[in-house]
Amino acid sequence: MNAEDWTSRLPEAVQLWLAGRRVEEVECVVADIAGISRGKAMPDAKFSRGERMFLPTSIFYQTIDGAYVDMDIANQWIESDMVLKPNYAAATSSPWAEDVTVQVIHEIEDLSGNPVSIAPRNVLKRVLSLYEKRGWRPVVAPEMEFYLTKPNTDPDLPIEPPIGRTGRIVASRQAYSMSAVDEYGPVIDDIYDFAEAQGFEIDTIIQEGGAGQIEINFRHGDPLALADQVFFFKRTIREAALRQNCFATFMAKPMQHEPGSAMHIHQSVVEIATGENVFSDTDGAETALFHGFLAGQQTYLPSVIPMLAPYVNSYRRYVASGSAPINLEWGPDNRTTGLRIPISTPSGRRVENRIVGMDANPYLAIAASLACGYLGMVEGLTPRPAVSREAYDYDYALPRSLLEAVDAFEENAEIRELLGEPFVAVFAALKRHEAESFLAVISPWEREHLLLNV
Repeated sequence: MNAEDWTSRLPEAVQLWLAGRRVEEVECVVADIAGISRGKAMPDAKFSRGERMFLPTSIFYQTIDGAYVDMDIANQWIESDMVLKPNYAAATSSPWAEDVTVQVIHEIEDLSGNPVSIAPRNVLKRVLSLYEKRGWRPVVAPEMEFYLTKPNTDPDLPIEPPIGRTGRIVASRQAYSMSAVDEYGPVIDDIYDFAEAQGFEIDTIIQEGGAGQIEINFRHGDPLALADQVFFFKRTIREAALRQNCFATFMAKPMQHEPGSAMHIHQSVVEIATGENVFSDTDGAETALFHGFLAGQQTYLPSVIPMLAPYVNSYRRYVASGSAPINLEWGPDNRTTGLRIPISTPSGRRVENRIVGMDANPYLAIAASLACGYLGMVEGLTPRPAVSREAYDYDYALPRSLLEAVDAFEENAEIRELLGEPFVAVFAALKRHEAESFLAVISPWEREHLLLNV
C-alpha cells in the first residue's frame, strides 16, 4: 500500500485540510478505559507499508493514576498482543502539530480476528448491535461542558479561573453571556479553527454558569461517530487552551464553589426501515417504546453510574444544592429532573440524560445510557409519572460514592450480560482500585479540621 492509496480513503474534511500536502506522521490511536488516547506514532512511510500493528492487552488494566491492577484473569501478565486495524472513516487531522499529522482510530481484535470485548469502543458497538437486531438505530447528541483555568502545576493548590482579555479573573454566574465568552475569545477562535480542520460540526458554543466554564453542543447523529468526535475533541480543546497559556479540564467538579461539568446525552431511536422516530406515533403522541426507554433509564441507570461518573471526584457534582440533578425523574422541558424531554416536534422527540459527567469515557457513557434504554424497551417497562414542578428536593436516586456505585454495577445481572462479563469484571476492578487509592490520601480538609480538634 502506498501513501496515495491510504490517504484517498480518508474523510473529505481531512483531504481538504491536507490540500495535496504529504502526510508526515500518523498517530494510530485507541481509547483506553479512561478514554485516554493510546497507541503508536510513526512516519507515513512506515504506516503506508500496511504492516500489522499490535498493542498489549494490558493497556486496559491500567488505572487513571497509572497503576496496573491484578485481576482474576488467566495469564494476565503475559501481556498478549491485540491487533490494530485502521478505520480510515474514523480519522482526523492534528492541526496543532508542527508536522502534517493524521490521527486514525483503530479497531481492536484478538489474534483470531474477534473484537476485544473489554475495549470501550467495542462495548459501544456491542450495544448498538443489539438495537440493530431489533431493527432500531439510536441517534444521540452529546453536550460537552468544561472549564478553562489558569495553568495548575502544583496539585496541592486549588484550581483557579483564567485571566480574561480584560486582565480580570473570569467571573462565574454569567450563563449565556456573550461578553463572558469574549473574555477568552482566542481560545474559542482556535477551537473553531481546529474543529473546521478536523471536520467536526459544532452546533453551538455558550458560556455556562461557572467561572471559565464553556459548553459545546454537537449536531445529532450516529452514536459511534459522535463518541469518536468527543474522544478526539477533548484533545483538540486541550491543545487550543495550551496555545493561549491556560488549561482545559474535563473534571466533573474542578472547583469547590463552582458548578460541575456534565456531558448531557440527547437520545432518540429510529426505525431502520423507515427512518421514523419510534418515540412518536403517526399522530405525534408518545409511544410505548418511548415510555419503555424512559423506564429503562429510571430502572437501570443506578447500576451503570460508574460508567457515567467514573471517579471519586465525579460524586462531588451530585449535591442537593447544586445544578446537577440527583434524581431520575422525567419531565417535559424540566432541567431539575435527571431525564429531561426537550421541546421538539414529534419527529424530534428525545430523552436528555442529564446525569452523565464530562469526565466519563464517551464510548462507555453512551453505551451505558443506551443499554438502559434498550432494556426498558425490550422489557416493556413503564416509567413513573412525569414531574412538572422543581425536582431538586427529591431524594437521591444515585449512589453517593464510587465504591457504592461499583457494588451496584457488579450486582446487576442484566447489565453484566448486556455489556459482557469480561468488560464488567475489568472495569469494576479498576474503579475499585482507584477508589481505594483515594482513601489512602489525607486531604487538606482532614488536616485543617481534625489535626488539633479531635
